[in-house]
Amino acid sequence: MANTAQARKRARQSETRRRHNTSFRSMVRTSIKKVDAAIAGGDHTTATAAYNAAVPIIDRMADKGIIHKNKAARHKSRLNSAVKALKK
Repeated sequence: MANTAQARKRARQSETRRRHNTSFRSMVRTSIKKVDAAIAGGDHTTATAAYNAAVPIIDRMADKGIIHKNKAARHKSRLNSAVKALKK
């Protein structure tokens, strides 16, 4: 447990930031799941719309450091490939 005032404040700040970041991570996962669901549905236009909505969210969270930039790029690449495969 934190003994000094500085450590207690740090623990409070860390907990607040953890909760905030958890909601951001959840938002990213939800947007990815929406794209996956649209892909599973087989409708190219719905999947494209979901993908176009998810990309800015993924990019924003990568810029904030919530997820790693390479992870964001990996998700976008895989989702884009899956959406493009629907068109064929």
